[in-house]
Parts: sequence; C-alpha cells; structure tokens
Amino acid sequence: MEVILREHVDHLGERGEIVKVAAGYARNYLLPRKLALPATEGNKKHVERERKIVEARESQERGVAESLGARLAGLDISIARRVGDTEQLYGSVTSADIAEFLKEKGFEVDKRKLILPEPIKAIGDYDVPLKLHRAVTIPLKVKVVKEGGARTS
Repeated sequence: MEVILREHVDHLGERGEIVKVAAGYARNYLLPRKLALPATEGNKKHVERERKIVEARESQERGVAESLGARLAGLDISIARRVGDTEQLYGSVTSADIAEFLKEKGFEVDKRKLILPEPIKAIGDYDVPLKLHRAVTIPLKVKVVKEGGARTS
C-alpha cells in the first residue's frame, strides 16, 4: 500500500515522501496516528501545502537549536559523586542528573534528549550527545569527579 508521510517516521522516510508499506502497518499504525495519508491526488496536493508551512517552521526550530547548541558546547559539566576505595561511584550519574545540572545553569533540557545508553559509573571525562533537534546533535563534555570538589561550569 502506498501512503504519504505527514511526519518524519524513523527508518521509513521524511515528511511528504510517498512510501510503500504493508497494508496492516498503514491501517493499524500509520493512519490511526495521523502519521500518513493514503496516496491519492487530493492528498498529495494537501500534503504539498502543509510541507511548505512546516519547512519554514522547521528551519526556524533548527536555527534555535543550533544557537542553543553553540552556547552548550562551551559549557563544562562537572558532577561530584561519592566514590569508594577503587574509584567506583556509589550509585551513578544518569541523564536526569545531567539535565538537573543544566537546569541549574539556566538551560532547560529534556533528559530524554541526552543520549546516554547506560548510567556513568566511574570517575572520568565523558562525551554525552545531546539531540536538540532531529538534525542537530552536540556532544556535551561531562566530568565526573570525587565529592568534595566544586561543581563548576
């Protein structure tokens, strides 16, 4: 079945693309969630009009994300945690901890946008990717230090 995507769908395509999918996938997932429309002439014209509006908004959002990314890229994040004799952390540093640190510094960042596959469990320097926009991902430099050191930026 051919459908026109109304939104970006990971591993399938971009907004406005006409893609072939299984009928069940379209009927049970894409169409009910309004992620796609059946590929008819009327729908093609409708999606083209929507695409122009969304492209303008998308470029504005990307510009905002890039400017925020430039400000965040220079920020050094230092998080202090208690450690044992073997330099292992008691607990861990999670994306929520990093988001909280950024909030204290005046940056409102959703913890789900921090790409941290598993919590940090050792002292050291880490690059944690932050996905600000679909096309804008910046690396944050996170330093985990022994508790007793100052949390600075």
